[in-house]
Amino acid sequence: MPESTGDFATTALSGYELLADPQLNKGTAFSEAEREAFDLHGLLPPNVATLDEQVSRRLQALRGYETDLERYAFLRELQDTNETLFYALLVANLEELLPIVYTPTVGEGCQHFSRLFRKPRGLFLSIPHKNRIDRILAQPRFDKVEAIVVTDGERILGLGDQGAGGMGIPIGKLALYTGCGGLHPATTLPILLDVGTDNPDCLADPLYIGWRNERIRGQEYDDFIEAFVAAVVKRWPNVLLQWEDFAKNNATRMLERYRDRLCTFNDDVQGTAAVATGTLLAAINVTGVPLTEQRVAVLGAGSAGCGIAGLIRAAMRDAGLSESEAATRFFMVDRDGLLLEGTSGLASFQLPFVQKKQAIAGWTATHPDKIGLLDVVRNARPTVLIGVSGQAGAFSEPIVRAMAEINQRPVIFPLSNPTSRAEATPADIEAWTEGRALIGVGSPFPPITRDGARFKVDQTNNSYIFPGVGLGALAVGARRVSDGMFMAAAKALASSSPARDNPKHNLLPPVSALRDVAVTVALAVAIQAHKEGLAKDVPIDEIEQRIHAKVWTPGYAQYRRSDRP
Repeated sequence: MPESTGDFATTALSGYELLADPQLNKGTAFSEAEREAFDLHGLLPPNVATLDEQVSRRLQALRGYETDLERYAFLRELQDTNETLFYALLVANLEELLPIVYTPTVGEGCQHFSRLFRKPRGLFLSIPHKNRIDRILAQPRFDKVEAIVVTDGERILGLGDQGAGGMGIPIGKLALYTGCGGLHPATTLPILLDVGTDNPDCLADPLYIGWRNERIRGQEYDDFIEAFVAAVVKRWPNVLLQWEDFAKNNATRMLERYRDRLCTFNDDVQGTAAVATGTLLAAINVTGVPLTEQRVAVLGAGSAGCGIAGLIRAAMRDAGLSESEAATRFFMVDRDGLLLEGTSGLASFQLPFVQKKQAIAGWTATHPDKIGLLDVVRNARPTVLIGVSGQAGAFSEPIVRAMAEINQRPVIFPLSNPTSRAEATPADIEAWTEGRALIGVGSPFPPITRDGARFKVDQTNNSYIFPGVGLGALAVGARRVSDGMFMAAAKALASSSPARDNPKHNLLPPVSALRDVAVTVALAVAIQAHKEGLAKDVPIDEIEQRIHAKVWTPGYAQYRRSDRP
């Protein structure tokens, strides 16, 4: 990012070096004066273009490709060539480009990452370089970093271990931090912790770019994570660190270990929980069933599923239920069936959601040794069905029809990503419930037909939450990201629901409004941080101004040449 001096920015780079820097490059938009000052004449065609003209040209080129993977590769190359143009294109076309920049296409991008790799972006920190982390982070290019998204590539969406290919996720998430939340791209840093991979396809691929080693686990893994966190805190004491796509046994454990040590959160656990809770709160305005009377079945009792249950349970307590009353209203189903008291091998984060055996004593089950999801729906009679299992088609027709039999307006959220892993398609849910279901999906699907017209399906995706959480936390210099801040984010999202005014409208604002949603969420998160004493001496009447000042709108600065190297 060039140094700003009033209405101009200064840089010592010139010629090809200037054109090769994605944060500084303006391509054909360099003015005649800039071309003269920075030795660009002859390196560019003579026509001077506007940013809008460049956006139009790139959009036309993008639409000329046949597959979304080709479009993904095109956008990644544009991001690595001219960041301002990339974000101007993204912001102006959020609804069209979000499925390419992020889910579902980013999953395919991760699978093909080694073949798509062109230019370095972010940092690959590998086990063999553990002792060099401080030196790697010390590069002056990273001086302005405020937000980091990090993954170890083990649980990429519903695709599993992608090793170094998992870097596509931090890159995509941070693109949304800028495109939706307005963080300046120079303040963001994607990081891949390369601890090896257990994916045999990666290990056997001669073109695989990662550390060709089986995945490190146990104490060596924990020591590497500790070395990374210690180096980050030392380099950027006030950074926002987001954990992304860690396996369930590490996700919650790492969050609990580090959440009071720096400003950090896990989007799979907390962001997913907030968007699911916010969408459910919006749905209540339509169904008329109070939160205190909801019964929630969750397929997928990992860190994401339990995170969702935990935040909804907290909302139930806020609404008046006791801790014990709220706990009985959750039915967590994993690969071995309903989580029951006394089940062996449960993780600590699953224990609060086990059902007591006496609570199911009168149930009728298809198989006596396992209580499946259909058994739960028929016996527990849930009002809400949420899927984060990564099992395509797991919400079968009998299950969805059973939900429709016991609820006038069943709430059904198949949230698994990418699209190929969704528990059910919106079209099937719509048909099996005679159009009565309130549907939320994790990835974009085609519109359905409702009441004779096309109806866009609500994309209950974390992009409604994490950009605003990060924006709000950074705007007030929050020391920590609390559970209360995520509850505030969920309620702010619900308050933005179009269905509040008309129950026939969507539960969530359109994807095209995500930048406005991020500001709304940021304001609620920042105010909550202030209430909890987590903000750095920021007067409450300055919060909104600070948030708006933090939002970057893609646009070219005017450059002056600096003589400094």
